[in-house]
Order: sequence, then C-alpha cells, then structure tokens
Amino acid sequence: MNIFDRAIEAVAPVTALKRMAARKTMQVLNYGYSEGGASGQKKSMRGWRTNATSPKDDIDSNLNTLTARSRDLYMNAPLATAALKTMKTNVIGPGLKLKCHIDAERLGITEDQASAMGREIEREFSLWAESKHCDALKMNDFNDLQGLAFLGAIMNGDAFAIFKYTKPTPWMPYGLRLHLIEGDRVSSPYSSIMVSGNVDAINPANQNRIISGIELDSDGAVVAYHVSNQYAISTGLDSSVPREWKRIEAFGRNTGRPNVLHLMETERAEQRRGVPVLAPVIETLKQLTRYTEAELMASVVAGMFTVFVKTTGPSSEMSMGEMVPEEDQVAQSDPTVYEMANAGVNILGPGESIEIANPGRPNSQFDAFITSLTTQIGAALEIPRELLQKAFTSSYSASRAALLEAWKMFRTRRTWVAKEFNQPVYEEWMDEAVGSGRIKAPGYFNDPAIRRAYLKTEWTGLAPGMLNPSVEVAAAGKRIELGLSTHEKETVELTGGDFARNVKQLAREAAQMKEAGLVAEVIPVVPVTK
Repeated sequence: MNIFDRAIEAVAPVTALKRMAARKTMQVLNYGYSEGGASGQKKSMRGWRTNATSPKDDIDSNLNTLTARSRDLYMNAPLATAALKTMKTNVIGPGLKLKCHIDAERLGITEDQASAMGREIEREFSLWAESKHCDALKMNDFNDLQGLAFLGAIMNGDAFAIFKYTKPTPWMPYGLRLHLIEGDRVSSPYSSIMVSGNVDAINPANQNRIISGIELDSDGAVVAYHVSNQYAISTGLDSSVPREWKRIEAFGRNTGRPNVLHLMETERAEQRRGVPVLAPVIETLKQLTRYTEAELMASVVAGMFTVFVKTTGPSSEMSMGEMVPEEDQVAQSDPTVYEMANAGVNILGPGESIEIANPGRPNSQFDAFITSLTTQIGAALEIPRELLQKAFTSSYSASRAALLEAWKMFRTRRTWVAKEFNQPVYEEWMDEAVGSGRIKAPGYFNDPAIRRAYLKTEWTGLAPGMLNPSVEVAAAGKRIELGLSTHEKETVELTGGDFARNVKQLAREAAQMKEAGLVAEVIPVVPVTK
C-alpha cells in the first residue's frame, strides 16, 4: 500500500478494505484483450465506442448510402474507376469461355466420345450465348452480360439475374432469356416507407419476413425475391408509373432450379444483401479526390499570369472580371464575381486593390502523398499499387510479385463468378437443350449424378500476361516435362488459348507448308536464366 492507503487504514479500516477489494476486482477484470483492443481505460481507446450488431443493422440499414456513394466514386473519382475497371478487365475480360469436361467414366463412355460430345455442346451453347437474343432486353450477348453482372455486383454490392422464357423462333431455337436488374429494385413491399427498400416487412399471405426485398421462411431460408417495377428514386416516365412489386420464387417448385441468381460476396453469416467493394475505402477515396482537385486548381491558378492596372480616377476601361470571354465566364451578370484568366489584363477602379496569395504550386510532395494513399487503398482492395496506377516502375521481381499477388484475387473472383453466374446459366440452358432434343444426353433427367456428369465444366478467361515470356515459357515446358502440369493447363495460363484447337491448327498449317514445298523448322525452347 502507498502512504495514502496506509493513512486511510489507520483512520478507517473498513474503507481501506473496500478500496483494496475494488482494486483487486479491477485487476482481475483487466486481462487479455482488456489491456489491448477491448480496453476502455486507455486514453487512446476511451473515445472508440462501438457495438456488435447484426448483419442487417450493419449492412442493410446503410446499403442505400453505400451504394449511392460507390456509384458516385465510380463516375467521378479516377482511382475508384480504375479499381473497378481493373477488376472487371482481369476477372471477366471479353467474357469467360465454356470448356466442357464431361465425366466419361461416370457415363460409361470413352474419353474421345466425351471430348467430341463436349465440343458439340460448346458449339451449340455459342449459338445462344453469342446472340443478343439471350438477353431479355436484347442489348447484350452472354459475354457482355457477364461483365455487366460482375461490375454491378462489385459497384453496388449485389446484382440479380432473373430467368425468363419466350417462344423459340426460327433464328433462335432457345427460349431462355436473362434479365439483369440492379439491387435497388429488390426491396420490401407492404411497407409504409417507400423511399428505402432496406426495411422489414411481412408477407400477409404467409406471414414470412421480408428483409430488404428478400423473403425468408420460418427457418431463415430464402424463398422469394420482391422486385419493384421502378427504382426508389425515379424521375421522368418512371415517376408517373405506380410503384408495384412482383414476387418471384427463389426456386422452382417442381424442379428445384433457381429462378433468380443473386450475386453478392458474403462477409458474415446470415447476411442477406451485399456490400460495395469500395465500402472500406469510400472516405479515403473521396478525400483523396478532393485533395487532387484542390491541388489541380491551385496549380492552374498559380499558372495564370494576370496584370492589374490601377487608376486614380474614373475609367471607361474593362473592369475586374470582364476580360474573361463572355462564354467562359462563370457568372456573367454577377458584379461581385471576379475571374482570372491566362495572360489577362484587368482595370481596377478607384479605391480597389489586389492582394495575391502565392499557392506555391505545384506541390513537390503531391506524388509521394498520392502514392502512399494509393498503396493503402490497393491493399484494402487486393490490387497492388503498381496495377492500380498502371505504373510499373519497380524491378522485374517486384512487378512480377505484384502481378502474382493480384492474380490470386482475380482468380478467386473469377471462380466465384463462374460458380454463381456462368454455371447456373449454363445448366439452365443445358436443361432446355436436352429437353428440346438439340443435345443428345441419355439419362440426363433420370439421375442427378448423371446430369452432374454431363454438366462438369471449366470457365476460362484472359491469361495473366508475361513480363518475361522466354523465362515463363521455359518454366511452363519444365513443369510439363516433370508431370507437374499439362499442355492444356499451361496454354490457358500463358495465353488463355485452347490447346486442342492449337494442335489442330498447327497440323493444318504443317500440311499446308508441306504441300507448298516448305519445311517448318522446329525451334527448340532454350531455358533463359536471369
């Protein structure tokens, strides 16, 4: 005990005992995270007040604001635009291509038969996928719809695709159509709050809860989506149409197949709506955009050379601000607005004077500051700064490491898109193709396992690219030689091509050269060391 405690003990023993007991209690409670991230005693943590709430409170209640700000950044902040477009270009590119991998062993057929059937299915699928008739709005083919759905999901938090059917035509034998909608239209009906869809509602027909447009049964499973015929905030023709909702069941009652595809990246258990990928860096991106605009304007002002002529008496010359061409003036009729221009001459009236503040621009620390913030933003978005800025100024090893790290994220998102969007669409198309007799697949509808054997696929896209082709091609050849990889896999990884098609094309070219009396010289691959 210190001197003060001993004095209290001498005068009031009971009070001293209470103080000691309280101190021991505090010492017992302050353990583990109480001394760190959960501390409420440290000065640095006292003002940090947080609550652990549900995904609905954390996400759904803020979704409209997050979505609006994410869209604004995409449209007006260059770095945000670069981040989202970089993801779209590398994940989707011109569109992920179907590669069938039919399970020959499960179906009891040979590998050659499975390969031939796969090529036939790919040709038939391209008939539908490469036509704008696959789109319910007849504006995009399937490759374009992939990019549109992915961009909508990362920019808005989630995206929805609705399966629709129409009557086949002579030029399009398939009736399957995809209708993409943004998450704004999936909202809760039966509610007095019409501006925001992020509210709870009750379906009066079955008493199911509806959270942000998604209807749940008593077990919390998704059973339906409620789609509004217009956005919450509409202008023009949409505003004159009464707002209505259509209930779309999540899965077919007889088939169990999905009627709606919901693209969202789940972060928490029992999460119902997605979060824009820019959400963690919205504030940083906005402040960085403001700073960039301020620096740009300061540099523009600093670059202007304007002369001011001061008179001691009345003058009929141009007054301040009138030297700017009329079509370029900000406020033509406002005498209180003064404007500057390049190499301009202004006449000051009696009693008027000018004080110029030197902005000291351009700022020598601008680039270093922007680079530092871009590094943090890139880390949050899993995009290295070099790729985000499209500026590879580091060494070969550093640039390659940055690309390899980025491609971990791109491949993960590509797998996600293929699993959540491409594959369900392909399976829906395949059901129609087999049902209509255009694809012969014995036993397809008889056994789910057989159906699955027919539906095994791989979706390939753009290759990562090569910084040093000689080294990387030699390494690919070594992996094949050691049995660590295959020609097909390396072809996809290095060029995004198709090995089987390459072999056929090479055979045709060799035959043509032989027929022309030319000899195709085979150049061996020599490993290049760095």
